[in-house]
Amino acid sequence: MEEHLEHKVKGKAEKFFRGFFKVIFMIIAAIIFLLLFGYGFMLLWNWLMPDTFGLPVLSYWKAVGILVMAKILFGNFEGKGHKKEKSKSHQFSKPRKWDTCKSDFSKWEFYDAFWKEEGENAFEDYVKRNQEEKNH
Repeated sequence: MEEHLEHKVKGKAEKFFRGFFKVIFMIIAAIIFLLLFGYGFMLLWNWLMPDTFGLPVLSYWKAVGILVMAKILFGNFEGKGHKKEKSKSHQFSKPRKWDTCKSDFSKWEFYDAFWKEEGENAFEDYVKRNQEEKNH
């Protein structure tokens, strides 16, 4: 009986240490990946940007700082595979605003003529109405 408990405890400890070392390995691998990614970004920036746009050459830490700032401003670097996909039945259930705009795009050819003929007067009337409502 004691051997069975000893074996069970030994197995749990082994499992714990394996998991622990896997987590440590993943953290170290992620750090190495991020360091290499920053270095690659720095090399690419210093190769293209100074000559193309007249921007300064970056040090490693400035390049990493730009990557962090880009992540903060523009979101994460996840690809399409990480986003939640909608079910196909939900995608086609109702038209999106953009789809209706694309289908009505042919109407825009009349916009310039409308603005010249009626747009300015219509806008002046609109401003007058709003000013009158504001004054009353």
